[in-house]
Amino acid sequence: MTGIVYRSAPAHIFHSWVEVYLENQWYELEGFILDEEYLKKLQKRYTKCNGPFCGYGVAVKDFRNPTIDFNRNNTYIQSEGITQDFGIYDCPDNLLKAHHQEMSLIKALAYKYIGRHLMNYNVKKMRRVHYGI
Repeated sequence: MTGIVYRSAPAHIFHSWVEVYLENQWYELEGFILDEEYLKKLQKRYTKCNGPFCGYGVAVKDFRNPTIDFNRNNTYIQSEGITQDFGIYDCPDNLLKAHHQEMSLIKALAYKYIGRHLMNYNVKKMRRVHYGI
């Protein structure tokens, strides 16, 4: 998110992750959101950052070594952006009935018809620049 979309966004944004039950243990897998090549390019762009980093879909304590590879562990790429856990829901519709994103009608419409399209455009643009896609 950039510009007016970022400034207009709610203070707290919904985020979700996958939980997998494997060999009698639950694992939280949120590190899958960004592909490895994207992360490497981001790390190359910000070579001087050796601690926390927040931006471009990443919010971690250790930018050089985020826990994104699964080896019977929890994985995160936006761990520092998670401020509240609403629990487990079998269906996104059930979550949204119990909790809703706080924003005015005008902001909701602006996001629906403008903001999300700008964010998708920026992602496509970034991928073209970095990957030649």
